[in-house]
Amino acid sequence: MKGLIQYFYKIKSNKAILWCYLIWYVAIVYFYFDPSPKIWINAIGISAVIGTALLLSVSSGKPSHGKWDHWQTFRLYLMPFCVSSFSALIKDQGFIIIFSSRIGENLVAALCCGLFLLVVSAIKLIKHKLSSNS
Repeated sequence: MKGLIQYFYKIKSNKAILWCYLIWYVAIVYFYFDPSPKIWINAIGISAVIGTALLLSVSSGKPSHGKWDHWQTFRLYLMPFCVSSFSALIKDQGFIIIFSSRIGENLVAALCCGLFLLVVSAIKLIKHKLSSNS
């Protein structure tokens, strides 16, 4: 738990935005989940192809400082998986870009993102106050 709090204390806005993307994705998957293996197998296949292309495009062929960035690699494969499965799940559901035609679903997703950002802000504020009092 301490490591997670430290991670969120140090998180930059670009990574917080990526977390909000993931939160939005999970919320929409919750509302539109389809257990059809075809959707998920296709998403895995697209993830493998596009993730590998993305990995090749950002790497120089050798790890920086002798180590691979495992989180970056995970994200490069996760993003095409999420995009592919998201588009399959929302097909013909009345979405405009990433927004549902049902206001309540958008509110749930937005509130979850807002709650996440509020927690991150609270962690930063509390840790900053604790460190300035020391």
